[in-house]
Amino acid sequence: MGHVEIPDTDLTGPVGLRGAPRPRTAASRNRTAALEQLWRAPTAQRDPAGRAPARRKPAPGPALAALTDLLGLAGPAWLLLRAGDQPRPVAAALVAGLLWAGLRCVRGRYTDRPGAGPGGTLRPVGDWLVLIGLLAVLHTAAGSPVDPATAVVAVTPGLLIATAVAGLRRWQPSGRRVRRVLLVGEASGVGRAAELLNSGTDHGYCLVAAIPVGTARLELDGVQVPGRLAACPADDDVTTVLGGVYAHAADLVLVAPGPQLTGDRLRRLGWGLHDGGVALSVVSELSGVAAERVRPATAAGLTLLHIAPPLRGGPQAVLKNVLDRTGALFGLLALTPLLLTVALSVRLSSRGPVFHRQVRQGQHNRPFTMWKFRTMVADAENLKARLAATNEADGPLFKMRGDPRVTPVGRLLRRTSIDELPQLVNVLLGQMSLVGPRPPLPEEASRYDEREHRRLAVKPGLTGLWQVSGRSDLTWQETVALDLWYVDNWSVAADMGLLARTVRAVTDGRGAY
Repeated sequence: MGHVEIPDTDLTGPVGLRGAPRPRTAASRNRTAALEQLWRAPTAQRDPAGRAPARRKPAPGPALAALTDLLGLAGPAWLLLRAGDQPRPVAAALVAGLLWAGLRCVRGRYTDRPGAGPGGTLRPVGDWLVLIGLLAVLHTAAGSPVDPATAVVAVTPGLLIATAVAGLRRWQPSGRRVRRVLLVGEASGVGRAAELLNSGTDHGYCLVAAIPVGTARLELDGVQVPGRLAACPADDDVTTVLGGVYAHAADLVLVAPGPQLTGDRLRRLGWGLHDGGVALSVVSELSGVAAERVRPATAAGLTLLHIAPPLRGGPQAVLKNVLDRTGALFGLLALTPLLLTVALSVRLSSRGPVFHRQVRQGQHNRPFTMWKFRTMVADAENLKARLAATNEADGPLFKMRGDPRVTPVGRLLRRTSIDELPQLVNVLLGQMSLVGPRPPLPEEASRYDEREHRRLAVKPGLTGLWQVSGRSDLTWQETVALDLWYVDNWSVAADMGLLARTVRAVTDGRGAY
């Protein structure tokens, strides 16, 4: 489920039915003020003294993000300029850092507007290229003695830090401002939207109430219904919706369009909400599409949403491959003492080989041999058929808590995911990626339907959305949904964010067995 937020802009006044400007009147403002007083938050939401709850102070996210960009570029730049014996490194680094933070502020990277935040990988890259151009102009105009090549190298870490922060912010939505949502629409659309909003916590929207259109019964557990809209357009549409907004302290109206709520009626509702200072978003039928892939446009009075295709090649795919193999090589070198210690523990704790080699299906359903530390007894595969009746996973997977085939050392390795580290060899060989869906067994892949088979459109990964979202605690359909989201919406920035979140997931150990 996607949504399009309609900004409250007023360039020449709201546009009427035939394109003529509709001026805001004092009467409309007075009506809004009167409604706000009439529908002010109920007594249950007031404090003992009878005062309405105070508005929360905005989180210091934008200021912190700007400071991160400033220090993330200026700090490494100063060190590199100083190491290169460049004149006045402190002043040069400070100017570059201020330009960087100011540029990203002007381009809306620190705002809450949809599509303006730093979630996309190409946005920091685009900002950085503009910064290089500004520095070149400044260098020429001021006659700076700093070597241009050294200057470009000095500001490169700032780009890497901004890209990493973009990935973290994209995949950690819990840090965003939570918006209180009033849902408006026909019963079927409202029910679907409410179910999706309430089924996950990976977004910044809290459903507080719903206003259905028509007389159809609306079954929403725990969601209040402060009113209804008539099946046909009525003069009190805006009054009813604004009443629900003020009664439940909502700051966003989310409309699920339908045959009874579309076109002119939705447009008039938008006028009234924007006159009342309330934000409006419209639910679209798109699902599983990241905001970075959607570009709105208008044509012949229609609002169009252009959907960019998933990344399958190009610069990002090349960069991902380079980062995968470089990261795997450095990981193997840095973790050599740990790998040797684990190998010795596995060898001494139970009979059997140190490594478990297993055929898995990779990108485009190509088979490859995947490496892991052995965590089960030597004849585990032969015992699997006897345990089929105790399988706790749905779909083609086999999972069970307290699997008797797992050794004591293997249980510890699984909880910490250390048993997966030998797959860095697979990453180095290009068979896997650091981030991606988990590689299935051949018998599992043979049972895939067309939708599930799309998981194999990218390289399997050492970690992924499934790893940071519950691992074995997820149902099969939840795992598939997460993998399909990644397949269609991956980016290098998202990979960096997922790698950072994997550290926390591994430390927590939830869902690993």
